[in-house]
Amino acid sequence: MSLKSLAASAALCALLTACTPPANQAANEAAGKSQAAVNAGENQQTESEKLNAWFQERFDEAIARSPMSKTFIGIRDEDYGKWDDPSLARAQEDHDIEMAELAQLRADFDYDALDDGTKLSYRLFEFNGERAKTGWRFHDYGYIFNQMFGTHSSIPAFLINQHRIGSEEHARAYISRLNGVGDYLGGQVQNATRRFENGIYPPKFVYARVLDASKNVLRGAPFEDGADSPILADFRGKVDKLEIDDTAKAALIADAEAAMLGSVKPAYESLMAEMTRQGAAAGEDDGAWKLPDGATYYEDRLKAMTTTNMTAKEIHDLGLSEVARIHDEMRTIMQTVGFKGNLQEFFTFMRDDPQFYYPDDDEGRAAYLTEAVNIIDTMRGRLDEIFITKPGAEIIVKAVEPFREATAGKAFYQRPALDGSRPGTYYANLYRMESMPTYQAEALAYHEGIPGHHMQGSIAQELENVPMFRKLGGYTAYSEGWGLYSEFVPKEMGFYADPYSDFGRLAMELWRAARLVVDTGLHDKRWSRQQAIDYLSENTPNSLSDATNAIERYIVMPGQATAYKIGMLEIQRLRARAEDKLGEEFDLREYHDVVLANGAVPLAVLGELVDEWIASKG
Repeated sequence: MSLKSLAASAALCALLTACTPPANQAANEAAGKSQAAVNAGENQQTESEKLNAWFQERFDEAIARSPMSKTFIGIRDEDYGKWDDPSLARAQEDHDIEMAELAQLRADFDYDALDDGTKLSYRLFEFNGERAKTGWRFHDYGYIFNQMFGTHSSIPAFLINQHRIGSEEHARAYISRLNGVGDYLGGQVQNATRRFENGIYPPKFVYARVLDASKNVLRGAPFEDGADSPILADFRGKVDKLEIDDTAKAALIADAEAAMLGSVKPAYESLMAEMTRQGAAAGEDDGAWKLPDGATYYEDRLKAMTTTNMTAKEIHDLGLSEVARIHDEMRTIMQTVGFKGNLQEFFTFMRDDPQFYYPDDDEGRAAYLTEAVNIIDTMRGRLDEIFITKPGAEIIVKAVEPFREATAGKAFYQRPALDGSRPGTYYANLYRMESMPTYQAEALAYHEGIPGHHMQGSIAQELENVPMFRKLGGYTAYSEGWGLYSEFVPKEMGFYADPYSDFGRLAMELWRAARLVVDTGLHDKRWSRQQAIDYLSENTPNSLSDATNAIERYIVMPGQATAYKIGMLEIQRLRARAEDKLGEEFDLREYHDVVLANGAVPLAVLGELVDEWIASKG
């Protein structure tokens, strides 16, 4: 089990593909079963039982090395007040462990003696190890601090969303983490400084975003007069719910304030000083091509994100083709609603007409959230039509918190805790209501909620008899491909009855198609930031602020944006192949079970699973 992947999922789940590992109870139960099997006598175990016990041991060892991953899965032990070790030395240790595990897998277990399910686990563990091996040369790439994610924003997000306080001891652990911010954030500043010195740093515009987000963390008490800062408000609210006397509560709050002033504030001030220094020297070049061996790095990113061997040119050309196709479908809707003018004029109408937007105030935000809940509830009532397996976990809809809404993505999903202590959450970013048109509300709710990420992520972590690394693992092309496919399926069920809402579905798909063009444009063809913004503005109905935020995201996350459309197209292609081969024997509910019932897999593996299902029907 890769500690590096565990730590990465912990740091990024709330911002990107949002995958929360299973809860403590499930981990302990799995560990207990594994140990019981070992105690029964190794010579009595099948090869599959031995390998699954080994997977659990690797998972337990990885968790033991990551206090933050422990928190994510609900373990509150002596490490509850600690952060992960951000040092380069620890990263090297973790990689060495992962490579040793890959070698041990191949040396100690007989693949041919495994049952089919465990063979798949073997292959996925091996795939992950090989991917880590290939990508290690770029382990010190990536931008430590950027406007999309980074320790400066993940610290408050982690404390607020993950550190639960059910006792005075838990509150003390929270304070301990506040006191540890200096070392944790400071270590990441050291990493960013090293990368800067090695030529790995983002373009100039990123630094202003990071500085603004960092300043937001330090706004309010105890850093300045006024209402509580986000962290103090969270801590105070959690402590207030404890069943302890007021004197003890006041002492805890006073200690938290002291930790924030003595550790959090100077750590963020040091970060801002370093970001100011780097920003003054940063240039305007935007693409990964500017980095040392940048072309090879981008090629590696494309393979990692898409789980294919597609080249940048192939992806760029596919994007252009898909944009043209979707434009034609949009023209049909334009005719349906009787709009007079060309497609770009229709984009302007959809972008500017107030009928498509809730007011940019508290009432408008509340109305948007209510609509999202209604869309998800309606779809939940129709799931039996297209699914056999459905998740047990609940889902809620929330607005992105104020401390990170200015720089967070349009929407994202966080998986539930397996023990039911935390539901799945669809976060809608309502910072600017102009970026959340009502005609896209339906598709967005399907993507992030049901039948999208909530279905896929919850089903994965509710799977039985599979290793933990498969329950919490993920591949961007698979998960985001499913999310985008989930925007399309409701169309077949009769949803998107309003042609404007159907236009919104196409607008969302167009956005992902255009990503193929601009991501490769930025990082392979050396487009400028403005050139890429102009392409989105001219070819999609989204606002200029949408286009700007998106391009700035793609700049700091090379390749990630290409996964969505490539994953969707592959799921559609495999479905079409199954429909062609099976004819009247094709069952959409069964097909969706094949796609979801094994958890996340690389696209090539998904193709093999679908082919096996087709063969089994013959």
